[in-house]
Amino acid sequence: MPDADRPQELPARLLTDPEMINACRVRDFARVFRLVKARAGIYPSMIARRCDLTPSRVGEVIAGRRQLLHMDVIERISDGLRIPGGMLGLARRPWETPQALAVTERETPQVPEPEERSAASLPGPDVDSILALATRSNLSAATLEAFRSSIEDYWRRDDQHGGEALRPAVVGQLRYVVGLLTESRPPSIQNGLYGIAAELARLTGWTYFDARQYNQARAYFTEALQLAKEIDDRQFMANVLACMSLQATYQDKPADSLALVTAAQDRARSAFGTTPRVLSMLSMREAFAHATLGSHTATHRAIGEAHRQFEQIQESDPDPSWVTYFDELKLIVDTGIAHGRLGEAATAEPLIADALRREALTNQRGRAFHAFWLARTQLDQGKLDQACGTATQALESASAVASERVSGHLREFYDQLAPHRQEPVALAFEARLRAMLPPVSGSLHP
Repeated sequence: MPDADRPQELPARLLTDPEMINACRVRDFARVFRLVKARAGIYPSMIARRCDLTPSRVGEVIAGRRQLLHMDVIERISDGLRIPGGMLGLARRPWETPQALAVTERETPQVPEPEERSAASLPGPDVDSILALATRSNLSAATLEAFRSSIEDYWRRDDQHGGEALRPAVVGQLRYVVGLLTESRPPSIQNGLYGIAAELARLTGWTYFDARQYNQARAYFTEALQLAKEIDDRQFMANVLACMSLQATYQDKPADSLALVTAAQDRARSAFGTTPRVLSMLSMREAFAHATLGSHTATHRAIGEAHRQFEQIQESDPDPSWVTYFDELKLIVDTGIAHGRLGEAATAEPLIADALRREALTNQRGRAFHAFWLARTQLDQGKLDQACGTATQALESASAVASERVSGHLREFYDQLAPHRQEPVALAFEARLRAMLPPVSGSLHP
């Protein structure tokens, strides 16, 4: 765009101010807008115009009466106020490319004769956008099924390779579906679109969680909750809250974890037709929360409830597609992990070992994660040789998948080897760890 039309840049001193950096990191737009007004002279009416928001909405945000959570709105704020994407947990924005590096237009080359044109020529992106607009009104039940099939494929590839490489495609599809929601459609199609958008937002949140980028994960999980709430899908809301509960255990917030999974169970029980499989999965997440808190009685009670609900599953149950992963194998391994979190290694080891033997070879992240837990239970029992051998198996699976969560667990296992650091098997594991996983500052000591 011409320089006269280019949005005013924020002062460098504001973009480097710790208060601004922190406000952007947690997406506290009330603070961001106040700082932009005070330090850059950009008043609420100007913020509204530049970010394509209504002045009343900006006023409500500044007053603390409204939060901005939708990613398309956050992207508009980044672009309108010229806040670098990285400060808000977004990808690098197109306008961040320095002008000196931007591709300049050249003279239009002479058009070749028709017979010389390539048959593989593709229409430009502007034509693609026009065609997309022209077809948006033709959505059908088959279109929704196509979306759902792509989501299932995303989850498969996430298990096999990790979600980092998938994330741009998932986010792109999420934004496309959210855009479709602005049009008027029959209720069955509109509700289906909301459900698909919610699942895409949860998947995006999961990829960030698996990468240990917790603020971004929470933002997308929250978006998934809002989308599911629009259609009162309480079972799916329970699913998202269970994901957030699991994340809280990783952030050493066990009380938050328990509160979130309790809310998930309340949502599920208030829904019509919640299946035993869903309730079993939620009870197991409750067991994780209690185990993290160190509550033996409550953990055992939750494990018992998970198994009781699982025994009630019928083939005819209308299980949501997102819970079908929770099969007998997953119940067994999660039971072992819950005991392992409690320090009950002798009980945990045979359960995890049995599940790992039966686990699909294609689920690389699951195999790495479960092998780590098996190694940990073996180490807790003083079985050093076995533990290091199992952890090495975990390394082989972890090297095939991009998952900082799994890599972090294996570095955690290395730290637990400290009393045995000079033993040959520990030294061998350290060498494999260094060779197969990228080093993290402070995680491995020479």
